[in-house]
Amino acid sequence: MLIFLDTEFADFADREPISIGMVSEDGRHVFYAELQDFDRDRCSAFVRSTVWPLLGQIHGATVKRIDLPNRLRTWFATLPRRATIACDSQFDREVLGTVIGGPWPANLAGWFDLRPLIDTTVFDQAVSAYHDQPGRPWHHALHDAHAHRAGWLAWMDKRRRDNARQE
Repeated sequence: MLIFLDTEFADFADREPISIGMVSEDGRHVFYAELQDFDRDRCSAFVRSTVWPLLGQIHGATVKRIDLPNRLRTWFATLPRRATIACDSQFDREVLGTVIGGPWPANLAGWFDLRPLIDTTVFDQAVSAYHDQPGRPWHHALHDAHAHRAGWLAWMDKRRRDNARQE
């Protein structure tokens, strides 16, 4: 099962986590958390102007940094089978690893790099269409994870159609 991941972090230099969003390929498993105790002084101007205004909009998402690894492990344990993380940035993988802070969950089977799909028309259009809907802003970890899922599904549908035409 693919799990689409996105994170927001303070800046590219140290990547202190701010939020993490994940959604399963089937859309039935969703995780979102915002750290309440990240160091706001370390945030870039972009994060301050773009990410901060999006925080606090999802009830129950706020968590202390010390509690986040356990919440993540508990969530991974609810997944029905082995999970492969799909993301478009090595930074997201690093932030997830930092947050987990120890061995990866046993059911985490590996990684799928979305970067090659980003420049495909079908993926890009599906991601943009997701974000074009009200209440689905860019640079919000949960909405970006959902957008990547939408892009992946559109890309897979196009592959199936193309393969069916070739047969």
